[in-house]
Amino acid sequence: MSIILPIINQQPSGDISTFFEPQGELARERTEWKLEEQYITGTSGSSTSTTTKLAPEKKLTLFALRLAILEKAASGIGALGFIWATVVLLGGFAITLEKKDFWFITVILLIEGTRIFSRSHELEWQHQATWSVTEAGRASFRKLRSGSRSVLQATKAFISSVSILRSGGIAGDVQRVSEHRTWRSPEVPLLPYAGWIFLSRNISKILYWLQLFSASACVVLSLMRLVQQDFGDVRAGESDKKNRKSALNIFYALAFAEALMFLMEKAYWEWKVSHCRILEEVNKECDLGAKGMISIKRFFYDSYSRCVNGSIFDGLKMDLVTFAEELLASSSHDEQLIGANILLKFATNLEFSDETLRKLGTSTPAMERLLEMLNWKSKEEEELRRSAAVITLKLASKKQNALRVAGIPGAMESISSLLYTGRGVSSKPDEICHRCIIVNRSNYEFSVFNLYGLLILKKLSRDHDNCGKIGNTRGLLAKIIDFSSTGEWLLGGNAASEQQIRAVKSSLQVTKMLASTTGNTGKNLRREIAEIVFTVSNIREILQFGEKHLELQKLGIEILTSLAMDELAKEKIGGTGGMIKELVRLFFRPPTTGDHSAVSIEAGEALTMLALENKMNCDRILKEDYAVERFVVALSDPVLQINSSRILRNLCAYTSSVCYSRLRGVIAAIPSVLNCIMFEEMKLLEVSLGLAVQIFRITSNEEYIQGLETAEVDETSVAGKMVAILKKYDYPSIKVPRIRRFVVELAIWMMKSNQKYIEIFKEFGMEKELEGIAETTTELECFNVFSGSVGLSRHCVSLYGLVDSALELMAEG
Repeated sequence: MSIILPIINQQPSGDISTFFEPQGELARERTEWKLEEQYITGTSGSSTSTTTKLAPEKKLTLFALRLAILEKAASGIGALGFIWATVVLLGGFAITLEKKDFWFITVILLIEGTRIFSRSHELEWQHQATWSVTEAGRASFRKLRSGSRSVLQATKAFISSVSILRSGGIAGDVQRVSEHRTWRSPEVPLLPYAGWIFLSRNISKILYWLQLFSASACVVLSLMRLVQQDFGDVRAGESDKKNRKSALNIFYALAFAEALMFLMEKAYWEWKVSHCRILEEVNKECDLGAKGMISIKRFFYDSYSRCVNGSIFDGLKMDLVTFAEELLASSSHDEQLIGANILLKFATNLEFSDETLRKLGTSTPAMERLLEMLNWKSKEEEELRRSAAVITLKLASKKQNALRVAGIPGAMESISSLLYTGRGVSSKPDEICHRCIIVNRSNYEFSVFNLYGLLILKKLSRDHDNCGKIGNTRGLLAKIIDFSSTGEWLLGGNAASEQQIRAVKSSLQVTKMLASTTGNTGKNLRREIAEIVFTVSNIREILQFGEKHLELQKLGIEILTSLAMDELAKEKIGGTGGMIKELVRLFFRPPTTGDHSAVSIEAGEALTMLALENKMNCDRILKEDYAVERFVVALSDPVLQINSSRILRNLCAYTSSVCYSRLRGVIAAIPSVLNCIMFEEMKLLEVSLGLAVQIFRITSNEEYIQGLETAEVDETSVAGKMVAILKKYDYPSIKVPRIRRFVVELAIWMMKSNQKYIEIFKEFGMEKELEGIAETTTELECFNVFSGSVGLSRHCVSLYGLVDSALELMAEG
């Protein structure tokens, strides 16, 4: 029977394992990944915002609001002036007005009409004017780039573009062709033979100065008439002229106020923009760089337009992130580039990243657009693709956003498109041609995109469900494994670049996370990873030639350990030539640094997993030179003793009869094992008890007595220690889940080998402790290893059955 009881969760001493005791969640190397992400994205420190700084764009929206108030006030006064002039003056006093006032009013109205017309279209032209800066910058960049290319490279690039256009497989290239077949708004000649004057990019300047001239003229003319006051005399009896002076004063005052209000608006505009340099200030606070001025201008004009054309508060609702998302969805390459640059800067800025990523993560269209851009492979779209990759990486860094990203249809396929090794040839002629062209584009940064793709997958694979999606994406696992291919040419010398090593490392990290996934998903993934023919052989190359790259060796061994939880994978690993030999070599390699010790420990765990319930692998280990003797010697090494005990236990338990004779050397370990039982704690105590059970099963009573004498330990002390262990662990322990089982197994062997132990155990109160175990057994104590919180490799005999057997022996005695 079994009941639910509280479980002891003690802190471990020694190594931290993820397979020999259950884990709520597998440990991840988050610090290490963060450093690698910083290397690629160019960010530093944590991405968590530490301040509540006011969003810089709020200065612009407030500025736009104040301008809109002045603009609408001027427009309102102007409208009143027009009504007054047309209804009261020209409509009511057209005959009685003096000729001078008639023409003054007419000119003012014409000037104001011109100004209002130009004002209504100025913002539209200002929007277009911002593209002239964009086009100039891009043109100079293209010119510089083309000038630095050789003729051969330029020819290859041309052939590449033609081939890609023929294939029609890249959305970005189709877009570029569409742009070449349409006019660029800054270059449109509005009138023939008019030169630069009537190019659309210059119209906003013309309209701007026209408004200033019109408003100034209106101020001068209206002020002249208000000062002169020569509106004509009103003679007696001329009742139709008695209100003329007041009416004219009102009109000229309205015209003066309206023009003055507009000039105040322009003065305020110039003060803030030219003197206070508010646009540059906001751009600097947003850290958008030199190109960011275009983005800031566009944002400001949009905000101002909304305030003027709608409610004055409409512009206050705008923010740069939403603005960038809208531009990202545009069909214009330039708008997409502006939007991507804003999101990239904000997503990698410590002050704005949290809010930006939270807003992006709730915008499905924006995430879909970013993932779509990952598929764009033309050279012209490289900058956009890189920005989209970094933003996606930052999104995937947040767990909630990672779930949303992976949940978008086609997301994994888009991320997979970032991975390209250049190895392998497609069976389709078009794909062969396209692949050759891509390889020949030597200035395309495939290595950077590969790292982006691997890092994104690494972030996504922190979630169990995402691991399943990665495994279900056609060809993705094979791509990931492909990046772990090395060999002596890469690892043996100094030929490998830093990016190549990082790609191998990231590939191994992703593979490790997938292989260590828990549940049925992990079971399927381990099977699929092991079925890829290059997986084990690539790791073998890393173990053979990676002496200068200990971290890669450690990751490779961890993958083998995880794969060994699957029986078929365990056999494939053991059956790969030289794999067992390399693991044994690495396990016994003399530790010179902490990194070497970590590799040795991982090699020990891998050998333990490979030998667990597998006779073939146990035989392969025993066939290594002096294997048992070397494992026995390692029992006195503080670094290797735990895993040496585990390996020897599995060899004793599962070796076939053919190689059984090779195990005789394990008897020499009895004194060391007894000393550990008497004086050690936690994991070392647990593995020593387990090893003692298996060693004593293949030894005679004489050899056991001799071992006690060598260890200077008496039989009564051993029995008392065993009862003390059961008293200490009256409940199951997560960190040492098999310790009570091993004590009971050892007690059964001792009572069967010599009946005097029955009386000794009774004296120490063993029966009471066994009855306590029977009432507190759980599923935790029924397994050899664990995948997360799921038990694997169930023991043939339950702990409850062992307790019954022990109690029967004591009753019979």
